[in-house]
Parts: sequence; C-alpha cells; structure tokens
Amino acid sequence: MIEKRDFYINGGWTAPAEARDCEVIDPSTEEACAVISLGDQADTDAAVAAAKAAFEGWAATPPAERLRLVKGILAQYEARKEEMAQAISLEMGAPIDLARNSQAPCLPWHLTNFLKAFEEIEWVRPLGPHAPNDRIALEPIGVVGLITPWNWPMNQVTLKVIPALLAGCTCVLKPSEEAPLSSLLFAEFVHDAGLPAGVFNLVNGDGAGVGTQLSLAPGCRDDLLHRLDPRGPRDLEGCGRVAQARDAGARRQGREPDLRRCRRARGRAGREALFQQLGPELQRPDPDAGRAATL
Repeated sequence: MIEKRDFYINGGWTAPAEARDCEVIDPSTEEACAVISLGDQADTDAAVAAAKAAFEGWAATPPAERLRLVKGILAQYEARKEEMAQAISLEMGAPIDLARNSQAPCLPWHLTNFLKAFEEIEWVRPLGPHAPNDRIALEPIGVVGLITPWNWPMNQVTLKVIPALLAGCTCVLKPSEEAPLSSLLFAEFVHDAGLPAGVFNLVNGDGAGVGTQLSLAPGCRDDLLHRLDPRGPRDLEGCGRVAQARDAGARRQGREPDLRRCRRARGRAGREALFQQLGPELQRPDPDAGRAATL
C-alpha cells in the first residue's frame, strides 16, 4: 500500500503533528490503495505561518521571475505525466485511458492558458490621460486558502493554485482526502520547479478539521486569507462565521459591509516594489503630485 503521511510545508515534507491515518479507497476495487494523514490545528497553523512568512518576498518577486518558476511546474508535469495519470486513475477509480487523455491533461491545458494571459497583463499602468501622474497597480491579495473537491482533482487544483502563484499570492492547499494522491504529486512538481519555501503548502485533512481551520485561520486575517470554493457543511459554517464577524465590524464603524474590498490588492511595499521593477517610465512620481489607484 502507498504511504503518503507527510504534508508539504515551508518547502519540505513534514510529518503530521499527531498521527491520524486515513485510508484512500480505490473506487474501482472498493479497497484501500493508500494511506495519508489527516492534519490538525498545529499542521494548519504551520502551513499558514509559512505562507505568511513567504508572502512579502513572493509578492515582490518580479512578474517575469514568477512566470519562469511557474513554467517549471509545467516542465515537471511533462516529465512525469504518466505518474500523474496513474495517481488520478488510482484515487478516482478512473480507466487509465480517461486519466491519461482527459484528467491529467487538465493541468497543462489550464496552466498554458494562464501563462498566455499572464504575459498580456500590465501590472502597473497609467490611470489615463486625465491623470498623468496616477498609476493603477495590480497587487497580490495575500495568503490564499484553497480547498478542492475529489472530482477532476487536477482540474480544480490547477485552476486555483496557478493563478494565485502567478499573481504573487502564497497558498495553502487542502485537497480532498478522498483523492489526495495527484495533489501530493503536484506538490512534488512545485518543489522540483524551485519555488521558494512557503509559497505553496499542502495539508491533507477533512472538512471538519483542516477545512474549517483553513476557512477560519485567524492568524491570516491581516493578510486577507481568501477562501475559494470551500467544500462540506463544516467548511461553509466556518466561512459563515467569518463573514458575520466582518459584517459586524463594518457596521460598528458606521458603514455597510463591502465584500468587494476582499478582492482589492493590499500593501504599499508590494506596490512600490512593482514600480521599481517595471522601470523608471512607470515609476510613481512624488506622492504630493498624485496618488496611485489600487484595484
């Protein structure tokens, strides 16, 4: 039986804080094919802390360098795509032809399209002729918590992780405990592509455990932990509590809650780094002469 008990945290494979084995069932045989660990609060906290520590450096990394490193993930897939197909076939119970021809290729398909779109993004651009001293800067939102389902696992993981990394966000991924093998292999791709420690982290767990912990993640509120597509009632319950707390805080300040601000980029340091990276022609002038508009 395959044993994959470790989590990928801060650039390395880490044993769980407490042993909690979980069998992965091959649906085609209804028998256990692998064993993983279910994380607990200590594991989630370690992954979030690693992502927070890595965020400032990753956000300030030149877009061209982020592009180069993410392209390395694609290169890893191309070198090991049969392993990915076999992992998906095992965890999904899918026929190997389907895993090879439809499931695994979701990764290069989406990743390639994200790379094309990335090259057309103007990270810092003039606001317009009416405001020649102002600039619009696109910035990463912070640490993102990514919770993915069991069906079409590489489709879901690629659609969440790749754009987050390209945008300069750091990640904590909790894949489905029912189909975790392909995500663990994806973590190997990220590692071998050379992404800095803490930029991508993976903790296995269920919705009641790591899912809820990642949805709440109080240590990341200052960095706007962005909850994408939580799965399971416990995950949704946790997200609901966060939303209620934010709404209450907004009303105490005499304003209506603004969910759109969760999508805005933050961080003066990251913005200034972008101006410096992209050349003097786009550097922001003296603050007294204008102000930067932030999306």
